[in-house]
Amino acid sequence: MPHAGKRMGLDRCGYCTSLGDRHVMAVLCWADRSDPELPFFNEESEGILDCRILLSESEDDGWTWSPPRFCDTLSFDRPAPLTGPVLRLANGDLACQFELDKPYSLSGQWPHAAMLMFSSDGGQTWTERVETASDPECKIVYWDQRAAVLSDGRMLDVFWTCHRESGQYLNIHARESTDHGRTWSKMWDTGVPGQPAAVVSVPDGRVAMGYVNRTDSPAVELRMSSDGGQTWSQEPKTVIYQAVKGSQTRSKNQIQDAWAEMNKYSVGLPATAITPEGDLLMVYYAGQETDFTDIHWACVRA
Repeated sequence: MPHAGKRMGLDRCGYCTSLGDRHVMAVLCWADRSDPELPFFNEESEGILDCRILLSESEDDGWTWSPPRFCDTLSFDRPAPLTGPVLRLANGDLACQFELDKPYSLSGQWPHAAMLMFSSDGGQTWTERVETASDPECKIVYWDQRAAVLSDGRMLDVFWTCHRESGQYLNIHARESTDHGRTWSKMWDTGVPGQPAAVVSVPDGRVAMGYVNRTDSPAVELRMSSDGGQTWSQEPKTVIYQAVKGSQTRSKNQIQDAWAEMNKYSVGLPATAITPEGDLLMVYYAGQETDFTDIHWACVRA
């Protein structure tokens, strides 16, 4: 299961992927903290600290690991924070998911993009790269992409979507690929508010999506789709966790307000997996205060 800190703490971000035969690949996000006085997000420029991607592998179910090695993201000349685990695609390739953010001190507009890079040699090289989401006008930010491979081989990518100029969050947006991530459909609005986890295929053919809904007091919720993720049931939704405190959102008028708001979150980052019995296992962090959270889990009968 993936584990990660909040966006403000991306230097603590890591995910593991089972590749079979006791082979596990870990992907890690490295952030430049050489100057500990610098905040991760530069409110003046809207840039972030330099971020790069590291890979490490285990051949014994995670007991021992190879020395971490950097993926080649320097050619982008922009921070490349990780957004999820390495994916094993239906054609056997691997895909690494990340973002391209604005360099820390660069002035001008923020050219954000969600990206995938592919490996056909088991993760040794990552030469093929595809942009999965961006806004040429720099008005919409498709943050925290959560790409997934469905049981039929399609890829479905969901995004925590923010209006950059106002700092207001939009509904979760999505797009799909039928050629192993090389090309993507037109983006669509799922009608679901919040910050998503990667979707998973349920044995009965439906698709499940966990997410954090912060329209009121923060809640971890689950919705199902019967048409491959095109539409999502509005009711009934399954509430996995409901905070007893009030809203953790703040009034927002610009993108800096959205970043400041993240410091208040005490519920988030759900991740979902299917158990051998076909049930849904969800993990997430939750607590009553930002700096006092626990790892929670719930098992939902699909």
